[in-house]
Amino acid sequence: MVLYPSELHVSRSLRKTMRRGQFEVSFDRCFRNVIEACARPRLYAEGTWITSAMQDAYVTLHEQGIAHSVEVWQDERLVGGLYGLSMGRLFFGESMFSTVTDASKVGFVTLVERLKEWEFELIDCQMHTGHLASLGARPIARAQFRQCLERGLDQPTAASWVPGSTADELTRALP
Repeated sequence: MVLYPSELHVSRSLRKTMRRGQFEVSFDRCFRNVIEACARPRLYAEGTWITSAMQDAYVTLHEQGIAHSVEVWQDERLVGGLYGLSMGRLFFGESMFSTVTDASKVGFVTLVERLKEWEFELIDCQMHTGHLASLGARPIARAQFRQCLERGLDQPTAASWVPGSTADELTRALP
């Protein structure tokens, strides 16, 4: 399941929620907190695939400028977020969490808008969920995905996600 940033769909009710300004969104402010929250057990599942070793590996990738987080705050409390890998002009979403209605959606929409500004080609959402489909994510053929990988990975990687930066200011080749 992928989302092309130009195909993002934001419902009227979600736009209204975002205009209300009840959430603040940040990038890379507290990566470890986001991955720990994503690793917590869910009501609908037993256990988690995000083990301590996986968390440590992703933190290392974050320190190298490859893994990034989006944090959603309400009253200075972390209430939602997501993390994933940025390589070339592609973002590979790994996991998201929310403790307040619409928090993860607001974070995802803000991320997609930022990636669109930075000329990212594709967001790999991995899992097919109604939540992501409502935002415009859809399955694509394997051959089409491979073409996107070839084009997107051939571009410089944004190592820093400093707010207000342009794509040109962010890019550098991977180490």
